[in-house]
Amino acid sequence: KEAVFPFNKFREFDPVLGPEMRSTGEVMGIDEDFGTAFMKSQLAADNALPRTGAVFLTVNDADKPSAGTLAKRFHQLGFTLYSTSGTAAYLRAQGIPVQSVLKVSEGRPHGVDMILNGQIQLLVNTPLGKHAQVDDERLRQAAISNRVPYTTTLSAANAAAEAIAARQSREPGVRSLQEWHVLLAASLNGTSAAAGPA
Repeated sequence: KEAVFPFNKFREFDPVLGPEMRSTGEVMGIDEDFGTAFMKSQLAADNALPRTGAVFLTVNDADKPSAGTLAKRFHQLGFTLYSTSGTAAYLRAQGIPVQSVLKVSEGRPHGVDMILNGQIQLLVNTPLGKHAQVDDERLRQAAISNRVPYTTTLSAANAAAEAIAARQSREPGVRSLQEWHVLLAASLNGTSAAAGPA
């Protein structure tokens, strides 16, 4: 399941979830594997993930060790990688090809410019601390305004990578809830059921 938030209607606010946030609904994706199910949930939430293009990764220091594995995955999926200087230096030290991008406060062209120019297809931004607040907020607002999917946690970014990998390997299909129920019952009983293509 995926919660739907009205960030596109309130673009002046920073789109980071907090305890006071209220969703405007929920959507759900069902499939035989997690990646395809997650991809379907993102399509239903009007947050379609790209199949190709460029990923902009900018993560806080605590997330850098985990970001290396994620960046390798996106690189293996064929994406070009961009990062701000600190993240880029860390990824290069891990042998991952990445291009450096200026922060908004460092001059132009910066990450927001790249989003506005259509050069970024997915933003992975894990904010932490007040010093990065302005830059990160402007990145996320630009992503929303330009319909670029983004994540603010590495767990969501890893789910996005799994969904993109699933989408690259096969097109998703549609089954009715009744067909899914038959498949679930059959799997619980250890039998097989023919319910058509997934």
